Amino acid sequence: MEKLLMKSGVSMMVGFSLLLNGCGGDSNSGTISASNPTPWMDTSLRPEQRAALLVGAMALPDKEEQLVGAAGVVAELPQCYGARHIPGLPKYRIPTLRITNGPVGIGQNDCVPSSSAGGGVAALTSPNSARATALPSAIGVAASFDRAVATQFGDVIGKEGTNLALHIFEAPGMNLARLPVGGRNFEYMGEDPYLTGTMGTAEVRAVQSRGMIAMAKHLVANEQETNRMTISENVDDRTLHELYMLPFEMAVKDGRVGAVMCSYNSVNGFSMCENRHILTDVLRGQWGFDGYVQSDFFAAHSTAQTMLAGLDNEMPGVSIPGVTTWWTPDKLNAALASGLIKTSDIDTALARRYTQMFKAGIFDRPLVQTAIDAATDGVVAKSIGEQSAVLLQNDGTLPLSKGVQNVAIVGKASQVFAQQAVAGGSSVGNPMGSGGGSSDVAALYTVSPLQGMQDVLASLGNSTAKVHLVLVDDTNTNATIDGASSTFAAVQTLIASADAVVVMAGSISEEGADQATFTDASGLSVDPDKYLNTLDWYGPKASSLTTTGTVKSSNTLAMVQSIVATNKKTVLVLKDNAVEAIDPTLLKGGASAPAAILEAWFPGQEDGHIVADLLFGVANPSGKLPVTFPQVGQGFMDSINAAQYPGISVNGVPTVTYAEGLNMGYRWYDAMGKNPAFEFGFGLSYTTFSVQNAAVSSGSNGIYNVTASVTNTGKIAGAEVVQVYVGLPSSSGEPPKRLVGFQKVFLNAGASQTVTVNIDPNGNNHPLSIWDKDAQQWKAASGGSTVYVGNSSRTLATAGTITQ
Repeated sequence: MEKLLMKSGVSMMVGFSLLLNGCGGDSNSGTISASNPTPWMDTSLRPEQRAALLVGAMALPDKEEQLVGAAGVVAELPQCYGARHIPGLPKYRIPTLRITNGPVGIGQNDCVPSSSAGGGVAALTSPNSARATALPSAIGVAASFDRAVATQFGDVIGKEGTNLALHIFEAPGMNLARLPVGGRNFEYMGEDPYLTGTMGTAEVRAVQSRGMIAMAKHLVANEQETNRMTISENVDDRTLHELYMLPFEMAVKDGRVGAVMCSYNSVNGFSMCENRHILTDVLRGQWGFDGYVQSDFFAAHSTAQTMLAGLDNEMPGVSIPGVTTWWTPDKLNAALASGLIKTSDIDTALARRYTQMFKAGIFDRPLVQTAIDAATDGVVAKSIGEQSAVLLQNDGTLPLSKGVQNVAIVGKASQVFAQQAVAGGSSVGNPMGSGGGSSDVAALYTVSPLQGMQDVLASLGNSTAKVHLVLVDDTNTNATIDGASSTFAAVQTLIASADAVVVMAGSISEEGADQATFTDASGLSVDPDKYLNTLDWYGPKASSLTTTGTVKSSNTLAMVQSIVATNKKTVLVLKDNAVEAIDPTLLKGGASAPAAILEAWFPGQEDGHIVADLLFGVANPSGKLPVTFPQVGQGFMDSINAAQYPGISVNGVPTVTYAEGLNMGYRWYDAMGKNPAFEFGFGLSYTTFSVQNAAVSSGSNGIYNVTASVTNTGKIAGAEVVQVYVGLPSSSGEPPKRLVGFQKVFLNAGASQTVTVNIDPNGNNHPLSIWDKDAQQWKAASGGSTVYVGNSSRTLATAGTITQ
């Protein structure tokens, strides 16, 4: 099979023909011959047949070259220098396979101008990557609690990926927000596995419908950035399956995701890219995954062990000091010679990837870039952001009057929130795409908070309003008002007379660091008094570990308290990685409670328009929290030990144990009897709703139907999310409840609708089952399970009982 004669750039098989059974059509359609040198280009064949033909025709050196990425100019796109591709082989008509990062838009991709590439490694994080729409963060998409929003999100990404001639989208991110301080929480979809799996599956389907291959990442237990390259995670098998692997299982079974990325960390003693139990026994054996597995960049640590475990593609293959590429020809040949691997192992790895490429049509379309429809996609980005925002608190001040004449936007001079459109890694004075993390998108344009408010007021017919931008220093002493130097005393005078004051704050994070402060650079000794996901603390760079010596305080809380005391019409807009630990004084009834709190997440390039539309009621907030917001000092991070986070050294290896087991996120608050600031699933609207008459009944095919009537009892149109939870019998050893269904419903004022949410015991989210580690399978929880219906995890009515 590998003894080929190469002539005129075409692979010719000498004295051998390969005929696949069941190809259909001409019996010679699968035969390699002088007249048919590339039968794998026959589009009438199934993708797996085409892949088998191709691999069977390739010489061993060519196979080895195709297993690893490379850096350089993309042959088909000479304007692009990239370090995220596998070069094509024209003699086999294999196109260059081009990869883009994610998960919040077309991130660091495979097209940097050669003049600014700066070498292979620099091209991986260059701010000069091809531009695309900077969408709202993935945590925001999850907050929409709307599959249609996830579909819109994935559709924009798939469309723009195709515009830029990209093939692989390294996303969705399907890890969970186990830790409120997790640095990449904004890239993921919250703390609940069912919500993550549902929204991620919708995104996968949309991306892949556009001819891109989606890549669910990072499998698995990649829930912290601290020591992420070396951390070893100990997670009991039941917790692993019921929480952390469940979203991936849903993406595989329901979304038919084409690729999965193995993560940096180890799980239960095995580096994830060498974890045969998870990559082969579970992913392919239990779940039936037929796609391919790619390593996270530089996450492979061996040659034979990774391939035999189930890895199919090592990335990036770019030379970097101190980092080894393991699937080089010399290492592969040595493994073959020693018998550690066989040629068939290489063939299997390639066939898995080629099958997905054929399925996506990558072999059958030219590698041509086309213009992105920036205006159309920008409108979608704005719509997603508006449906993702969560109204946490409101005394009736919001929406603001459209006739306001004097508005102050207030923020910290050292922070981006009031100054620029915000995405992950945003920093003062730097454009989007310059942070250095996987999700950095070089935006097509951006809308600042000031510009957005001015635009929206003008669109509402208010041309006389004055909007002031006020930036206060970290000491709350000096400030600028509309760019002119001033004092905080002068700011307070301005604020006292304002019709509305909008304070913008939050917490920025990025790949590479969690939102915590450490006493030294080891990342094993955390300072519990300086978590960076509170309003005050921040580090010098969001993607770098912050030590006690470099942490700073912006004194934002004191500023907010002073402003609220001066003007009760103060609205706090949060732009966050995921969770903001809320000081009790800011909560309803607290001494410094603002008139309203609006969580906008990282809104992306349309930031200014999104927030202004929400503040003035052009859009009605309808998002729900996909994470639990704790009160300062009373959350999960305040209860755990070092072994749970950030880890302890075990035989020189940083090691974390998920000792809380199934009690993560809202499950922990429920099990511990703790009261959060705002619970999972919570979110207000500018109208009001009632959810009544909850009931559960048996339907066809063993499916249970949960129904409830929803009425818009307010005066304007809006949307409510009906949420269904199940409390398994106490004998199951499960937390008090788990989310098993949700439905968003849009209603005009006074309108009602009956909503039906199905619970399928055989669904791939296993709503009524628990994981049996001994049998290595799901089993129904024996006894009666209580079904709850409501509009948050703590505003629920009992609908009935399901007995198994």
